[in-house]
Amino acid sequence: MSFEIIPNWHPIFVHFSIALLSVSSALLIIGKFAPQKYLWRNTVLTVSRWNLLIGAAISIATVLAGWYAYNTVNHDDHSHLAMTSHMKWALGTFSLFVVVATWSLTMRKKEVGFLLMSFQLFATLMLLVTGFKGGELVYRHGLGVMSLPEAEAGEGHEHHHHDHDSHEHSKNENSSDEKIDVQKDKADYDKAKKIKKVAPKTDKVKQDKKAAVGDDSGEESEEHEHHHNHE
Repeated sequence: MSFEIIPNWHPIFVHFSIALLSVSSALLIIGKFAPQKYLWRNTVLTVSRWNLLIGAAISIATVLAGWYAYNTVNHDDHSHLAMTSHMKWALGTFSLFVVVATWSLTMRKKEVGFLLMSFQLFATLMLLVTGFKGGELVYRHGLGVMSLPEAEAGEGHEHHHHDHDSHEHSKNENSSDEKIDVQKDKADYDKAKKIKKVAPKTDKVKQDKKAAVGDDSGEESEEHEHHHNHE
């Protein structure tokens, strides 16, 4: 299996350029507006300058690889316009960063002034626009990427996304079932409670009837005995 970079090395170098130059500008803002009493202030400004110089140096390779991609990647008329726009922004951004890096290098140990910082921040904004346009070439126009293989009948890979509506529907059904069960349990509890209340009354009535029957039997026995004695 041969090692191949598709379409070329531009997508690799460009990430270093964007990262180093953006971090340089962020550190420059932090170090420039930090109070003089903080000892780490000068360290932050030094790291910012080194990121700027290294980022500008790597951008040389980024631009060369991008120019090669511009002339070799297959594209149509519509994507050609997008490529040309990206190329113009990239060349303008690179040129401005070269000026800023050279300016910063000539200052040596002197602190960066607000004029130089303004140029660098403006170049950073141009860098963000250039990066966005480069992303559009890949993700909107599909330049420099290999197409996916066509899936045969019955094959292929699908992502099954979670159905929010069915989840809500199932959740509502479960809630309704739970509500019905609660109501049923409550009805059974009320019924059992009523039975418990009626049961003592029933037992009392039975006892009263039994007592009344006993009294009647006693009276009949006494009358029978009294009648027997009388005879």
